[in-house]
Amino acid sequence: MLRVYNTLTGEKEKFETVEAGEVKMYVCGLTVQNYSHIGHIRSAINYDVIRRFLEYLGYEVDYISNFTDINEKIVKRSKEEGLTPEDLADKYANAFLEDIREFNIKPADKYLRVSENVDEIIEMVKILIEKGYAYEVNGNVYFSVESFEDYGKLSGRNLDEMQAGARIAVNEEKKNPLDFGLWKKVEAGEGWDSPWGEGWPGWHIECSAMSMKRLGATFDIHGGGVDLIFPHHENEIAQSEAYSGQKFVNYWLHNGTVNLSGEKMSKSQGNFFTSREVLKEFSGQEVRYFLLSRHYRSPIDFSYEKLTEAKTSLARIKNTRRQLDKVLNLDINAEAEVKEHTEFFEEIIAKKNDFVEALSDDFNTAEAIGVLHDLVGDINSYINQKDFTLNEKNFAILEETEEIFLELAEILGLEFELELNATAENDLVDPLVSLLIELREKARENENWEEADVIRDRLEEIGIEVIDTNRGTEWEIKNTEENNDGSKT
Repeated sequence: MLRVYNTLTGEKEKFETVEAGEVKMYVCGLTVQNYSHIGHIRSAINYDVIRRFLEYLGYEVDYISNFTDINEKIVKRSKEEGLTPEDLADKYANAFLEDIREFNIKPADKYLRVSENVDEIIEMVKILIEKGYAYEVNGNVYFSVESFEDYGKLSGRNLDEMQAGARIAVNEEKKNPLDFGLWKKVEAGEGWDSPWGEGWPGWHIECSAMSMKRLGATFDIHGGGVDLIFPHHENEIAQSEAYSGQKFVNYWLHNGTVNLSGEKMSKSQGNFFTSREVLKEFSGQEVRYFLLSRHYRSPIDFSYEKLTEAKTSLARIKNTRRQLDKVLNLDINAEAEVKEHTEFFEEIIAKKNDFVEALSDDFNTAEAIGVLHDLVGDINSYINQKDFTLNEKNFAILEETEEIFLELAEILGLEFELELNATAENDLVDPLVSLLIELREKARENENWEEADVIRDRLEEIGIEVIDTNRGTEWEIKNTEENNDGSKT
């Protein structure tokens, strides 16, 4: 049974959808004014795994996100780059879509743009005014927080306490300093026409109008970073439920921050790494693995040192994938004694169940990765037995084991198949190393131990580890700063 931590209630709850067999989810996207940073990528990876697991469970998922493609920051940035606001937004929206491919993040089913949904936003604002939840002053429209009885229910804040502790610049237009903007007046020629004059939509109203347009007045999951709980998501609930009279979202999910030296990674603070900077040093798979090594609700400390540790850990899984593939390509010994292998396969099935159970407990990727490593250990122990021989019985079992292994990795978005022959360089390295291994084997056969040791030592100097097994000599590329292509057997 899938249980999900709901920020709205502060508890893990049994997951039940509005419509049987379908999940409708909306995840807050980017303001497309610059390249994405690792904090953005963590959020995208977390919700990508949530989506993948829901699909694995058999749900049909409608995954929606957004691009905020017009506001003051975009206009300012467009002037700095000598582009129109539209061209700047296109540039960085496309850059984000390019970036997520590097991390094997499935794109949303639809990215909604504010500029394409202004009519719906204006209509929503009009209705909020008509219902008495909003008011217009000098071309600006504000939502009255006092008009919505449940304001503060997501963040657990009391309106009276918020008012007493408010540190908000005085705005004489507002009835209450906590009232937030639904429509912002702008200079002529910069915005859209509306009943209140030319202007732009407020930040919060965008997500409400666009998500309800696509997913309906009530949908299943709304996700975003923990920093969006207040005021953004709190304000979304207020305006959406005031507008529709219905519950807005059933499950609110929030991922933790990515921290540098204990502080949240943030463009406004200037302490961030863009995804493109990090990809110069590590592969998308290595970064993905690192970011999934912590529960999605927990903060994660980012450093190249920790990424290097994750890279080494991921390499162990990748190496097992390659070793298993090599074993399955051995000749089957039809005359070999067929032993019972039920105990091994029962362990594999148990690990699969443990993996699913981990993700069923509020999408616990950290625990799921631990289970994946346990499964890898079982596979290694089995195929590296001294008396291991491939026969028809264990071939079938190992084939199914491989399917399970890849199936679980796929849920996490770890696709090792893509890296088996990733580069032309590998196509050159493989035969050369294999030739040296063959020469070493001949030296060993002739009991020329000195020559065999020299070949082994020279290979190790260039980052190739030689492994003598009962199946013969295998090799793999060490996972070092100089050799980051993974390993090969």
